[in-house]
Amino acid sequence: MVCNSCQSDAPPTPDPRWRRMLWIALAINLTMFLGEIVAGIASGSRSLQADALDFLGDSANYAISLGVAGMALGWRSRAALLKGGTILAFGLYVLVTTVLAALGRGVPQAETMGIVGVIALIANGSVALMLYRYRGGDANMRSVWICSRNDAIGNLAVLLAAAGVVGTGTAWPDLAVALIMAGLGIWGGLQIISQARTELRPTPASRVEAQHSSASPARHDARYILSQNER
Repeated sequence: MVCNSCQSDAPPTPDPRWRRMLWIALAINLTMFLGEIVAGIASGSRSLQADALDFLGDSANYAISLGVAGMALGWRSRAALLKGGTILAFGLYVLVTTVLAALGRGVPQAETMGIVGVIALIANGSVALMLYRYRGGDANMRSVWICSRNDAIGNLAVLLAAAGVVGTGTAWPDLAVALIMAGLGIWGGLQIISQARTELRPTPASRVEAQHSSASPARHDARYILSQNER
């Protein structure tokens, strides 16, 4: 499941161990994204491709936490907008390919689904275990750990889909899981985009401040003219 709470308005934690763990988590998630998308396409498994969406979303979260979390809210919101658009596009891709696959008669390779699903579960479990000590930290730390923990649910869903494919001899269990996960990805992407656009809108306070700033030179010029006339 794409976890939207990974992004936090809190400033980055200065703990070097925390940042080092985020770099490790980023490397693991990027590797698993590439591995799952390749395995998903090769095996014809839509649920593997949908599960890769989780790793893509988490990779974006870790990258944002490491790269722009300490910057102004506007830059973080623009980065989140890019992240949301990427997740939305990939979710739509999985949805379309899943619908097209439902019209065909192909059956995904359950063995590949099971093997990659177990590897993904180990990867997410390792990241969650690595971040476990920070589960009681600030909002940013806690949200990252919760995301890693929740992503294991998606891995278990892939394993259930693999078992369903073996048991039924059809692709329907794989397609059902893929549709659910693609839908969650699309919804998550839309939520991220909506929040980012809201944050990028100027607030009434910022409008007043901008008007005040633009009016200040005019008032300064007026005071200067009056002082010259008095002389």
